Amino acid sequence: MVRPSASDESAARKPNLREAILCAAEELFSTNGFNAVSVRDIAQAAGANPGSVTYHFRTKDGLLLEIYRRHCGPMNRRRSELLAAARRVRDLQDRLEAIVRAYVLPAFSSGSDLAGGGARFTRLRAVMSAEGNEVAGRIIAQTFDDTSHAFIDAIHESLPHIPRAEIVWRSHFLLGALYYTLVQPERVSRLSRGDADGFDAASAIEQLVRATVASFQAAALERPAPLRRQVAVQAKH
Repeated sequence: MVRPSASDESAARKPNLREAILCAAEELFSTNGFNAVSVRDIAQAAGANPGSVTYHFRTKDGLLLEIYRRHCGPMNRRRSELLAAARRVRDLQDRLEAIVRAYVLPAFSSGSDLAGGGARFTRLRAVMSAEGNEVAGRIIAQTFDDTSHAFIDAIHESLPHIPRAEIVWRSHFLLGALYYTLVQPERVSRLSRGDADGFDAASAIEQLVRATVASFQAAALERPAPLRRQVAVQAKH
């Protein structure tokens, strides 16, 4: 067994080093993905020794898990608080808008605001999803599925004539739009030829909420006749 050097032990005991490593890893993962970033890269960005990273987190997987833990709990609590308030809104149209805003708003909070989760963390989640990282996939499912079900159920209560499965599809599209809005804000500025600022969080939130509410309210997709007949035949047997 290789013992850590005296310099590693000294670095590991620095009170702010653990936070510096977490911040460096989050920034690197959100920019370059999980697979392309090494422990040495993280240590260098944090001004630490590689041994300090393994001292605090053991592995890259451990680092990623801790990043999710420190964000997801507060983010889910904030979303749940906003959702509870939204469900008390009497007008169905206003309620639906409040529910969607309750989901979107926390993702746009300051990167230093753990109660919101931060744009940087949402970028990290988007990159992890695009990369298809199995570790991140398991963490995301364990952490967010319960909250996602709560939002889907609340939307279905506001739109009972829309099948729940279709609401799942549309909420899936919302998540993709949210990711892309945070990862590529400059695209909005470029394609609008400067008429819109993709980095304007307030405008992005309102555009996302308005577009998402409209998509949820769209008529349910009719299943093709052959599929309906197939389902009816199966139901008889």
